[in-house]
Amino acid sequence: MSGPGARVRVREMTLADCDRVSLIRVRGWQTAYRGLMPQSHLDAMDPAADAGRRRTLFARAPEGTANLVAEDEAGEVVGWACHGPYRDGELRTADAELYALYVDAERFGAGVGRALLEESARRCESAGHARMLLWVLKGNARARRFYERAGFRPDGAEEPFEVEGVAVPEVRYVRALHD
Repeated sequence: MSGPGARVRVREMTLADCDRVSLIRVRGWQTAYRGLMPQSHLDAMDPAADAGRRRTLFARAPEGTANLVAEDEAGEVVGWACHGPYRDGELRTADAELYALYVDAERFGAGVGRALLEESARRCESAGHARMLLWVLKGNARARRFYERAGFRPDGAEEPFEVEGVAVPEVRYVRALHD
């Protein structure tokens, strides 16, 4: 499966998906964040260690949190998204937040991210959320273009993020879910 016309199926993530999701997430960081944060941090990321953390987070996901995976036509997991109530510090708000969206780097441009994002937005709208927000690294031009094409706009909020003493600022994007 490749190219923009390829089909994916979005479904609920299971505990058995954690290893593959962790590999996609770690490789996603190593690909997308190259040059945006210290290479030593990216090189030290370990999919096996992340999988243990992912299993714990999955098992303890707060109410309203959804983990979705995208499968290709052969049933291989090729992407992951997680969404839930927007977090303002320790408070959960009435808005929704896309916490994470990662796609197997070999599947960029194949519609995997779009399918995951649209299913997350659909579910958040069905749950009664009026808006969906997300945070993206300020320097991640590819991701910012992706979200902008999907109707998200920066709202002016920035948040400091530091990795190994290097500032890696994030910007917040928002999209209305109701017309």
